[in-house]
Amino acid sequence: MSDAKQNRTPEPWFAEGLAFECTQCGDCCTGAPGFVWITDEELAALAEFLGQPIEEVRDLHTRKARGRRTIREKTNGDCVFFDRKKGCTVYRVRPAQCRTWPFWDSNLATPEDWKRTCEICPGSGRGEVIPVEEISRRLKVIRM
Repeated sequence: MSDAKQNRTPEPWFAEGLAFECTQCGDCCTGAPGFVWITDEELAALAEFLGQPIEEVRDLHTRKARGRRTIREKTNGDCVFFDRKKGCTVYRVRPAQCRTWPFWDSNLATPEDWKRTCEICPGSGRGEVIPVEEISRRLKVIRM
């Protein structure tokens, strides 16, 4: 076997790409509380977008968990930035975790994981086929 063949990374199971089209249903923004991790840079972008001091945005809209910052939820579990009539109120500056959904390593480890994702997300498995190169780029943005 040639060195080039030995050193080649095997193609992922989704080498032909995967279909995804956000339906803006809000399922990923609502329901049971969870964690939407946010970096200092993302927090600064949110503050600028909202026209508020970064300290105020941090204190009102995020909390500490597991040694990191996460966006707070409303009492019903919805993201504080999600409005059931308008959708995401900070969509243009939403955190990487939100921007890269559903292309997280936990959703793409196996075809079965992707099938489960398609069962809970109405946009997964439908719409435009996202090329493997774009999926791989999103996978590198955040580990979920």
